[in-house]
Amino acid sequence: MPLNIPILLTWLRVALIPLVVGVFYLPDLWLSPFEKGVASTTIFVVAAMTDWFDGFLARRWNETSAFGAFLDPVADKLMVAGALIELVHLNRVGTLVAFIIIGREIAISALREWMAQIGASKSVAVHSLGKIKTTAQMIAIPMLLYYDTLFGVIDTRIWGAVLLVVAALLTLWSMFYYLRKAWPMIKERTDPTG
Repeated sequence: MPLNIPILLTWLRVALIPLVVGVFYLPDLWLSPFEKGVASTTIFVVAAMTDWFDGFLARRWNETSAFGAFLDPVADKLMVAGALIELVHLNRVGTLVAFIIIGREIAISALREWMAQIGASKSVAVHSLGKIKTTAQMIAIPMLLYYDTLFGVIDTRIWGAVLLVVAALLTLWSMFYYLRKAWPMIKERTDPTG
């Protein structure tokens, strides 16, 4: 396993995931519910920023590696899944929305793994639709962790909920896009008459 700053940043993101969730389990004597939201949001935003920095630095310093390419999306998915599960627990996100987002991540990861094994990974390479979905959910999740009025004007409860529903719809759309791109290979590999 190569050890460089981009990979250390990815490991930092993995290490921050339990803190995003764990802060809500601290006694109210230590942090008020509002302070827990602020702390969790801050940790999530820092973790999300490491995602951008690790990729930027890996490309800039030419320190990309197969292990980094594996660990980075795993860290992203763990971060989103952990936050969504906690938001469901806090009754800030519906179970169906969380299931759609987490389920899609698992399904597309498995599809990409299978496509890579048969030498067709370019068929399901990251598309701009997936990036838009990711942007929507990475704005929605910290809003829902914060769950209060921001700067006295932005009700993060409403905007976060709306953006997460948009992210869930884009999640479905992007999943069907990837499945449609992969369908010829799936059909070819699973057709008993072929």
